[in-house]
Amino acid sequence: MLRIYQKYIIKIFLVKFIYISLVFFSLAIILGLLEEISFFKNSNKNFLYPYLLTLLNAPSTLFEIFPFIFLLSTQFLLHDFFKRNEINLLKNNGLSNFKIIKLLFYITLVVGIFNVLIFYNVSSVFKFHYSNIKNTLSNDNKYLAMVTESGLWIKDEINNKKYIIKANEIKKNFLLETVINEFDDNFKLQKTIQSKKINIKNNEWVLYDVKILLADNSKLEEKIFRLNSNFNEKKIKNLFNNISTLNLFELFNLKKDFLKIGYSTDEIKLHVLKILSLPLFYGILTILSSIVMFSISKERNFIFHLIIGILMSVIIYYINFIFNSLGNNSKLPIYLSVFFPLVCLTILSIIGLININEK
Repeated sequence: MLRIYQKYIIKIFLVKFIYISLVFFSLAIILGLLEEISFFKNSNKNFLYPYLLTLLNAPSTLFEIFPFIFLLSTQFLLHDFFKRNEINLLKNNGLSNFKIIKLLFYITLVVGIFNVLIFYNVSSVFKFHYSNIKNTLSNDNKYLAMVTESGLWIKDEINNKKYIIKANEIKKNFLLETVINEFDDNFKLQKTIQSKKINIKNNEWVLYDVKILLADNSKLEEKIFRLNSNFNEKKIKNLFNNISTLNLFELFNLKKDFLKIGYSTDEIKLHVLKILSLPLFYGILTILSSIVMFSISKERNFIFHLIIGILMSVIIYYINFIFNSLGNNSKLPIYLSVFFPLVCLTILSIIGLININEK
């Protein structure tokens, strides 16, 4: 059973967390709305589209800001405790700094698990619909690429010709075991091109060991054949980069599909590890935020504490960003790029807890 002081601290923390989340959600809507209005300024689409897209994208934006929200919630909570002298009251009832921080850490873990299992999956559904509508309204909606159990499929259109492309594998900048069906404007098959390997580094594809079956059933063979396309290695990779539109179950399924076609799953692994480690990351930020509040003189202005907290969160954000980028570029092992910053922050938290427990 929770004790009275525990219920009180939990209640105040959750209230702070909800209020600060609503503030940032409102900011996300305002900034998102400005961006969407700019996107539609030369369009004759329904005026409600910017509002709809903003609402669909805002939860995903809020999810990205949650680490900062946990940090601020802790600071505002402890500031109120200091201001109302409730810290001394709690201490007089046998509650040390360490016990207060430990309770805040547990609250953060529970809320963080809820965010990952519920909020993230809901926001990813909204993000998927946002991306789907945005792609439909963009100029590139006739160029499509997707992964299925049978391989990589691409729909392309260039020079009044339509192409349906199917590749069994993709390795770096090469499509392997590829079949390309070329159609005219009336979707009448003109030729079928088979190639063992295609270099897609640029928009001019280079096909090797090519067999061409024409509409009159005549056959041609070429050692090297060139084909223009709207796709290249970078564009195809970017099509699969927006994994924030997928929930955890879809991420695991996508990983299986990528393995079938030989496509790198490092980015999916990194994203999943980041998501699953978020509750612990939130908890560590809560501890560090508490240490800052307990360590600096209570007579200091709250703005000073807030600036320290913001600087700390910015530094942590860029450290995470650097390590994640190294993981994405295969400069570091995936697990090291995710957990090394967490281990360092954990060590700093332990040192800080030892120093402030007797204050």
